[in-house]
Amino acid sequence: MGIWDNMMRMLVVIEEGELANQLGNRLNSEGYVYDLVSNAEDAAYYLDIRRYDLILAQWQFAKDDGLLEMTQNHRKPSPVIVMAATDDSQIEIAALEQGADDYLRIPFNEDVLMARIKHSLQRLGIGNQFLNYAGLEIDIEQAQVRYNGNTAELAGKPLEVLCYLVQRPEQIVSKEQILDAIWEEPELVTPNVIEAAINQIRQKIDKRLGIDSIETVPRRGYRFSLPK
Repeated sequence: MGIWDNMMRMLVVIEEGELANQLGNRLNSEGYVYDLVSNAEDAAYYLDIRRYDLILAQWQFAKDDGLLEMTQNHRKPSPVIVMAATDDSQIEIAALEQGADDYLRIPFNEDVLMARIKHSLQRLGIGNQFLNYAGLEIDIEQAQVRYNGNTAELAGKPLEVLCYLVQRPEQIVSKEQILDAIWEEPELVTPNVIEAAINQIRQKIDKRLGIDSIETVPRRGYRFSLPK
């Protein structure tokens, strides 16, 4: 897994038990960051405080407890993979018609599920090793940023913050959104780490490449912008 993969966060809504343990172990081994809950009430709580790139949910939570509707009405809809312990094709059809992006029958092959997850993330642009916006090129694997023929190096959390902002050009992004997206336990981290990361970007990237890419919006957050 590369650093870009670790920037994404999943919400897993599944009943407690052997399947939840199996899924959690595999996600851990793959290096994914996720929150695991066993009911729709907890899922609703996390959806209110965090941004998720992907949701895995059992059918009973997606349908009976309204999780699919909840995610579609959220401020930033998240793609949902629905899982169900049934061969009933009508349930699969219903899940897709009600907003699910993918469907998987339980029991499932773990490798197949990982492939489905990676496919969903690739459609979102997550997992790509290169980003390009308005001539600014980011080589994530090499930890390099290029612009107008010049190259600068940036690694670690500052690089992840830059990648996150580049994918949201012209949008005002709060410190809390950045923390939730990038840090595994954002509740244990102070917002000062964001200021430090932004300062690193300005010192190592903007100064070297002769650009001014990140605007501080008082009391609201940061906005990435470059002239096209």
